[in-house]
Amino acid sequence: MARGVAVAHFELAGNRIAPGTSETIDIPVSRLSTDTDVGLRVRVLHGRRPGPVLFVSGSVHGDEIMGVEIIRRLLKAVNPKRLAGTLLCIPIVNAYGFVAHQRYLPDRRDLNRCFPGSTSGSLAAQLADRFTREIIARSDFGIDVHSAGMHRVNLPQIRISEGRPEAERMAQIFGAPAVIVSRLREGSLRETAANLGCDVLLLEAGEALRFDEFGIRVGVSGILRVMSQMGMGMPEPRQAAARSIQSKRTMWLRAPEGGIFRAVKQVGSFAVDEEILGYLSDPFGDRDIEVRTPIGGLIIGRSNLPVVNQGDALIHVAEVEVPGTAHRRLNAIEEAALSDPLFDEDEIV
Repeated sequence: MARGVAVAHFELAGNRIAPGTSETIDIPVSRLSTDTDVGLRVRVLHGRRPGPVLFVSGSVHGDEIMGVEIIRRLLKAVNPKRLAGTLLCIPIVNAYGFVAHQRYLPDRRDLNRCFPGSTSGSLAAQLADRFTREIIARSDFGIDVHSAGMHRVNLPQIRISEGRPEAERMAQIFGAPAVIVSRLREGSLRETAANLGCDVLLLEAGEALRFDEFGIRVGVSGILRVMSQMGMGMPEPRQAAARSIQSKRTMWLRAPEGGIFRAVKQVGSFAVDEEILGYLSDPFGDRDIEVRTPIGGLIIGRSNLPVVNQGDALIHVAEVEVPGTAHRRLNAIEEAALSDPLFDEDEIV
C-alpha cells in the first residue's frame, strides 16, 4: 500500500477495511496469566476518497485517560462515507495500565521510553514494536493525547519538537492555549515517529484518572481542525479563537524543603519575574517560605498535592518573552471552547 494514499481497501494486521466503512481491529500483543488475550484495539475509519492517514492515540500511560473521551467524541463527528483518507483511532494503547489505573505496564516499564520497541524484548518493547509497525509506519501524521501525572494538572497545550515546520504549522491550527517547543525524548513515540517521517502533535491536558471538560473540548476541536487542514474531507470547523501562546523554555519550580504548599496562582495564570506563586510552611505555620518564579510566563502545570518533600515539583512555568496580548488570547480560547455548539449535547457535567 502506498503510504498516505487511500486505495480500494485499507489493510491492517491482516484485515481489509472497505472504503467508506469503519471497523474495529484487534492487534494481538500478549496473553495474560489468566489465558486472556490483550492487545491493541484500533477503530479504522477508511474514507471513500484518497487522502492522508492520521492516527490519534490515548493512554500510552495507562492512568492518562483524557484521550479515551476525546476519541469517543471525535468518532461521533466523523463519517467514513464522507472521509478522504484514513483515520486510525487507538483510545487505549496501554490496556494493562489502563485496567490497573497505573501509568506503567506490568513489567514496570514506561511505554513512552520503549519505542520503537522490538519483537523479542520486554512486554513494553513488544507493545511499542506493534504500535510502531502497524500504526506509526503507515501514518502521515499523528496526534498523541497525554495528561499530567498523579496529583498534577496541565493546562491544555501542544508539544512539538524544534525544526519540524509542518508540526509547528499544525500546532497553531490545532488552537490549544499554548504550544511548547520541547526536545524529543529518547525512546518516545514522538521520537520514533519523527525518525519515520511522521510528524506528531502531543496534546497534554488535565490530570491522571480524571476528565477535564476544557481539555476535552480543546482536543476534539483541535483534531477536527487538523483533519480539515489535511484535506480529509471534514467540514471547515470554527477557527481557533486566537493564536496559541508559544514558548521554547519551561521551568518547574521545586520545593526548597519539605512542608505544606499553598499556591496563590492557578493553571492558566500569568506571572512576572520574581512574582510569588505560593508559600511553603511547616505544619504549625510558624514560618512561610516564599516560592518565586525566576522567569515570567504562563503557568502550564502545577501540583495538586499540598504535602510536599524537598525537591518536589510545584509549579510549571512556560516563559513568554513578549506577553503582549497573551492573556487576552488565552481568555478568548477558553471562552470559545466552553461555548462551542459542537458540544451542546455531549458534555460531561
